[in-house]
Amino acid sequence: MDTADLVLTGGTVHAVTGPGGQALAVRDGRVVAVGSDDDVRALTGPRTERVDLAGRTVVPGFVDAHVHPVSGGFALLTCSLHGARDADDALGRIARYAAENPDLDWVTGSGWSMEWFAGGAPSRGLLDAVLPDRPALFANQDGHGAWVNTVALHRAGVDATTPDPVDGRIEREDDGSPQGTLHEGAADLVGRLQPRPDADLLRAALLRGQQHLHGLGVTGWQDAIVGAYGPLPDLLPTYLDAARSGLLTGRVVGALWWDRARGLEQVADLVARREEAGGARGTGRFRATTVKIMQDGVAENGTAGMLAPYLDACGCRSGNSGLSHLDPALLSEAVRRLDREGFQVHLHAVGDRAVREALDAVELARAANGDRDLRHHLAHLQVVHPDDVPRFGRSAVGANLQALWAVHEPQMDELTIPFLGPERAAWQYPFADLLAAGAPLCAGSDWPVSSADPLQAMHVAVNRQPPGAPDVPPLSPDQRLAPTAFLHAYTAGSAWVNHAEAETGGLAPGQLADLAVLDADPLAVPVQRIGDIAVSATYVGGRQVFAA
Repeated sequence: MDTADLVLTGGTVHAVTGPGGQALAVRDGRVVAVGSDDDVRALTGPRTERVDLAGRTVVPGFVDAHVHPVSGGFALLTCSLHGARDADDALGRIARYAAENPDLDWVTGSGWSMEWFAGGAPSRGLLDAVLPDRPALFANQDGHGAWVNTVALHRAGVDATTPDPVDGRIEREDDGSPQGTLHEGAADLVGRLQPRPDADLLRAALLRGQQHLHGLGVTGWQDAIVGAYGPLPDLLPTYLDAARSGLLTGRVVGALWWDRARGLEQVADLVARREEAGGARGTGRFRATTVKIMQDGVAENGTAGMLAPYLDACGCRSGNSGLSHLDPALLSEAVRRLDREGFQVHLHAVGDRAVREALDAVELARAANGDRDLRHHLAHLQVVHPDDVPRFGRSAVGANLQALWAVHEPQMDELTIPFLGPERAAWQYPFADLLAAGAPLCAGSDWPVSSADPLQAMHVAVNRQPPGAPDVPPLSPDQRLAPTAFLHAYTAGSAWVNHAEAETGGLAPGQLADLAVLDADPLAVPVQRIGDIAVSATYVGGRQVFAA
């Protein structure tokens, strides 16, 4: 009898795709047995590595269906405002970083939160006070806007006469001059001038982001933007270099970026980029078989596409219904052509109009091309009209959940709910309704927009409250998910989206030994403790890539 290379015994194994047990055995990078301690010990030999779980829990490696690891790693390597307490703390970080890096022509970073500033819009004057002589640009935590100082605006030639771009908005002072916050595509008016990181820095950012994800039990992901966006150039060469050199330890699908400044002529370019990455088989652990289309913005700055106008500060209809980055007719034709070329389409859809436009486009593509099992999916799904919820199940459109956002917090309570009104606010993040409608659920973090920790996300999906805040009222508690449902979404569900469910997302015999060891059982602890669970170790193909 062949012995195992690795056995883990004395704990709990949740296989997700098959029966669980107390122990697990691995040979040649794949699971060969899940069962009792005695069953697995029978596979040990003199060269078997033995791990005593000591009561810990094994789950399949998490698969993040919507994440930006290079952006996250880059944020950790530059001036990060993530985790700052407030505006004063953020400005202090900026001042210190600028003083420590006097030779930088531009001072850049990311991670500010809208709730720190009146109306969600930081002013250039605040940045001028700490950076009066060098251009500065800081991306919003959600990636949908930028905070710039006066020097940066002058260098870019942005003034009161500059029109809003079609895909964004310049926040303005009373005289029409730019106030310092640039929403959506308006950020590119200044961002196009900031220095781009070189290949070495991009490689370092990818490896730093990968290390962070592995530390949270993530073994695979879908990078939601592989293309030039914000401060980063096209990431395809970075991923291919890491895949060819063996530095890429995660299993990755790259979503090639749909450039909304171009039209349908880019479909041919996307096909060529997919072939550059190795076609359907990919290169090493990387495939570029998906295209990402961002259809709208975000609700808190009024750019999410809504079927009815937002309310204004007085509770009246404002006249603003948000953005559709692609005209619905163009969106439908783009999805139809991408579907015909065999691409999966990953659609950013936050507002109820954007969700409807995206669903319409997917259904029209299927009517034209037939169901080709491409597993198109919609990410974020903040406001979904009740009439559209059943369509996810009927059309087998993936519902890509970013659960951490489904809570009461300042950005929700001060910048979103008052401008949606009570009816639409109750439609937010309808996780339970989507599951009941038969929607294929997957899950992701959108890191660095929010934490990449799947267990923090599980806490919110199950409780609809922030981790560590049991006194905060739950947001739409009828939309809670059971822990088992969310674990399935973040493992087998996301593996399905990546067309990898036969190999990953579960721990049945024959599947790859991608797994996470947790210090407690998320399916057994009191639900208010789920967010306290930590990852002890992470394995990819039976090889340890993280140890606490």
